Amino acid sequence: MEFCHKDMDLHSVAAQRLAEFMDKRRRKWATQADASCVDNFESFEQELHSLMMAIERELVSEELERYDVTAEEIEAGGKTYCRSIRLPETYLTSAGRVTIERNLYKSADPKDQSICPMELRSGLIAGYFTPQAARQGAFVMAHLTPGESEEMFGEIGNMRPSRSSLDRLTKALSPHWETQRIGWEGQLRRAETVPEAAMVMAISVDGVMAPMRGADKQEKGDQPGKHASGPSGYKEVGCGTVTLYDQEAERLQTVRYARMPESKKVTLQQQLETEVDSILALRPNLRRVHLADGAKDNWRLMNDIEAHLPAPSQAPIEIVDYYHACDHLKNGCDAAWGESSQESKDHFDDLKSNLKEMDDGAQQIITVLRFQCSLASGNKHKRLDAELTYFLNQQPRMHYPEYLRLNLPIASGVMEAACKTLVTQRLKRSGMTWTHPGGQAILTLRSLIQSNRWKPAWSLLSADFRVFVKVPKPKQRKVINYHLVCWSSPSSPFKPACSVVYAALPLAV
Repeated sequence: MEFCHKDMDLHSVAAQRLAEFMDKRRRKWATQADASCVDNFESFEQELHSLMMAIERELVSEELERYDVTAEEIEAGGKTYCRSIRLPETYLTSAGRVTIERNLYKSADPKDQSICPMELRSGLIAGYFTPQAARQGAFVMAHLTPGESEEMFGEIGNMRPSRSSLDRLTKALSPHWETQRIGWEGQLRRAETVPEAAMVMAISVDGVMAPMRGADKQEKGDQPGKHASGPSGYKEVGCGTVTLYDQEAERLQTVRYARMPESKKVTLQQQLETEVDSILALRPNLRRVHLADGAKDNWRLMNDIEAHLPAPSQAPIEIVDYYHACDHLKNGCDAAWGESSQESKDHFDDLKSNLKEMDDGAQQIITVLRFQCSLASGNKHKRLDAELTYFLNQQPRMHYPEYLRLNLPIASGVMEAACKTLVTQRLKRSGMTWTHPGGQAILTLRSLIQSNRWKPAWSLLSADFRVFVKVPKPKQRKVINYHLVCWSSPSSPFKPACSVVYAALPLAV
């Protein structure tokens, strides 16, 4: 490995240090026959990486400085700013921190903050992160807590953002996404296609209780005397999925959404409606399936979505998740024959198989539960009646043998996984509480990543931080000539004897 200082840009101090390091390493190996006499390989890797990052920082700094503007005044965002001061500032690149001296400009309005053309033109984020550093930081924060993210970056050894700066990063990104969300989501959808093998489209919705800051206090709009559902301090985060299946009921792709607590899940409904409508515009003959557990709000939401879609050639099929049905069946068997008893297990195994394989399987369960309920009293009767009511209400959505013959999905595992991976794994760590903006910032990132939309979404998001800065052309100056008139005599004041032309100092007009 050789460095040509004449032909390459790598003639900086950092490059010289790298060259000296490699030269010293080669000489050490040339004089030592035994590897044990040379520093261990891990320390070599660490020092080499550190020197390479130093070169990258120098090159990034050099390039970043080119985005600065030196002028008396500039225009940005429809306002005019005048140059005020030149100060150094530290920024975070994907190779670490760099300090750059740049120009600041201020407007005539004292309420306006000073702006930095270099930051605006290069698209620096949160006044600190370069776009690449912000992308890496946001991706890691979507998966880990700020403390874990800080530790991970420290272990990798490139940039080392603090946990507080990482927390500010996600909160700085989210308002940009929310402001442009509808348009950007539309752009993402228009760039996608529907797999040729797709035959079925399943829509699912559910919710996860998440710890919210101040959720134990009554909020505006809450009805007096009405208790919130779920444990104190928790509110429901809405989750939704749109999944495409082939003719063998194999999953092809899934788009996932998650929204922080909101009345009637209005935003989630809008997202799912537009997602489904976009798919149907390409493949209007897809078989539609609504797949969820037995919660009334889930079915109401899916029915509202369906009401705003084009009329299908075949009526949508509503399917209650088979495994949720089995959970209710298990509760009924335990209530009838005793918790975890062999008799309860035997009845459960038989009825569960019948539910999946026999056309009247749901009716058999209803008959058994109704009979057992007639024999019971007290708490046992109450438990059995609750499960009987569940199967009576959901029976029209429990024709599992028919669904399987049509190769339709009967389990909402995709929805359950979305609830777990989108919300639970990140928002329900020990001791966590969330504000609405802070939680949505994380959920948006996780939704985009899990929907395989991260790369195009980041292109839209990072571009929104780049601001066009205009340097007005200097105003042209017009030269005005003054004529000095000489008079021949006082008696003839209107008769010029001579005329002398002076080119006066130019006046800006």
